[in-house]
Amino acid sequence: MKVGVVVFPGSNCDHDAWFAVSQNLHHQAEFIWHESASFGDVDAVILPGGFSYGDYLRCGAIAKFSPVMNAVKRFAKDGGFVLGICNGFQILTEAGLLPGALVRNANRKFVCRSVALEIVTTNSPFTHNAAKGQTLKLPVAHGEGCYVADKRTLDQLESEDRIVFRYRDNPNGSVRDIAGILSSERNVMGMMPHPERASDSLVGSTDGAVILASMLAPAPVNTPALAFSGS
Repeated sequence: MKVGVVVFPGSNCDHDAWFAVSQNLHHQAEFIWHESASFGDVDAVILPGGFSYGDYLRCGAIAKFSPVMNAVKRFAKDGGFVLGICNGFQILTEAGLLPGALVRNANRKFVCRSVALEIVTTNSPFTHNAAKGQTLKLPVAHGEGCYVADKRTLDQLESEDRIVFRYRDNPNGSVRDIAGILSSERNVMGMMPHPERASDSLVGSTDGAVILASMLAPAPVNTPALAFSGS
């Protein structure tokens, strides 16, 4: 598969994502500048972590107006896989591709450490190679990673099996320990922890590779009402 990694002014995890895809998992990867109106023949898109546009106004609030986001929306509407990591997750919520919002951490402090995640569902293009209930250790690095949504949205995410990850040791106060969610069509996922920073044994963990490897080798799942379309 070929993956496009979007680069916004202020992105700082774009090369990490590119390296994880191309060097650790041996798939094609290319950078896509934020002013691009389209991104060609990619099979998946990653919105990486960082501080797009300096996080002015609030995280992701300016990035959602980048020309490339029109292409991201078209790509997602057509069933393409979109993964937003940290700032990428914030951008996806600001752009309306995922529900809810990411706000200031409950302790009002920037958190930068490894956290334990529980895989809540494997019925997604991003976790089908993992095991339900499996624990992953992934790093987080954010000041505005507290996921919030109204009760109706939270209940809908629960009932539709769209909560992908929960923190086992919640670092930011996210409601219901939510660390990652899916779109209603299940082809867009946002998560605050960084799988691309835990995909190489040289950095002490390869737990994140299962997420990227799932996205790069999609397969259908056996839940007819909720199954995504693999290719």
